[in-house]
Amino acid sequence: MENSHSAAYAAAGVDITAGYEGVRLMKPFVERTKIPGVVSGIGGFGGLFAPDLSGMAEPVFVSGTDGVGTKLRLAQLLGKHDTIGIDCVAMCVNDIICCGAKPLFFLDYIAIGKNEAEKVASIVSGVAEGCVQSGCALIGGETAEHPGVMSPGDYDIAGFAVGVVDKPKIIDGSRVREGDALIGLTSSGVHSNGFSLVRKVFDIEHADLASPVEALNGKSLGETLLAPTKIYVKAVQALLDGGIDLHGASHITGGGFFENVPRMLPKGLGARIIPNVIPKQPIFDLIQKRGNISDHDMYNTFNMGLGMVLAVPVEQAEKALSLLAAAGEPDAVCVGCVSKDSGGMEFEKA
Repeated sequence: MENSHSAAYAAAGVDITAGYEGVRLMKPFVERTKIPGVVSGIGGFGGLFAPDLSGMAEPVFVSGTDGVGTKLRLAQLLGKHDTIGIDCVAMCVNDIICCGAKPLFFLDYIAIGKNEAEKVASIVSGVAEGCVQSGCALIGGETAEHPGVMSPGDYDIAGFAVGVVDKPKIIDGSRVREGDALIGLTSSGVHSNGFSLVRKVFDIEHADLASPVEALNGKSLGETLLAPTKIYVKAVQALLDGGIDLHGASHITGGGFFENVPRMLPKGLGARIIPNVIPKQPIFDLIQKRGNISDHDMYNTFNMGLGMVLAVPVEQAEKALSLLAAAGEPDAVCVGCVSKDSGGMEFEKA
């Protein structure tokens, strides 16, 4: 690559050599994600992966793609770029685990106004951490410099995950039954949805992001909002490996409870949720009070403290909670049950 430098391209705002330096810096992070099946390293024209499909009657590949949304603006304002990649991985792998699929590999795409090698490597370090947390490999990606289209400090990131599940074991909600217990897995905060509203509520461009906030138990607003999205792959896999008959799974993202929980329910069934049993997170109270937002709009926008809701047979609920605790989810809680449909979602007092 020694001779790969274009003075004309550099004058137009694209520094090819910065891209090469970024790849060099990110290689140790990518190396952390290697798992059996990885055939190629980064730098080729395509990422190669040879999946082990032994023991599967009808292997089905499951894919998911997503970004981080306007949470990126917070990372840019704080100058902290090493966790936003975790969010990107989480938004993809948390979706495909809802089908019962084990994530295999991940690719990322970073568009940036000015290619700063250390910043790109920092972003990719978060992507690698997310892959490690979900047990998949980072096998490729792309960084594109967009001078004149994006300002020098701006960037965006999107990702793509592929997993596999045996066809007879696909979780598609078809086995959800009236009376099933609904188990909620706690979130790490706002995750990566609703940030356009969050930015408006706090006037984020002019907010004090660094000072401790009493209402947030002494944490700063920036630290609280930037907390990376929790990855639920290992928790859900612990249930499947532990013999739980998981009937349905819902990743609580944009649209909150009202949009996402009904997606796992067959026609004719609804969900009855008891919000009082959900572990309280002060950030949601603060958002609601500052923005004067109704309960309905809060539950229709944010995860409200639960990043995933699972439907299991009621007789397996206690075992499921025990398995989840052992898998690092001690605060998982039974938040309601599946009911006959009376409008998709119902909330009632404990």
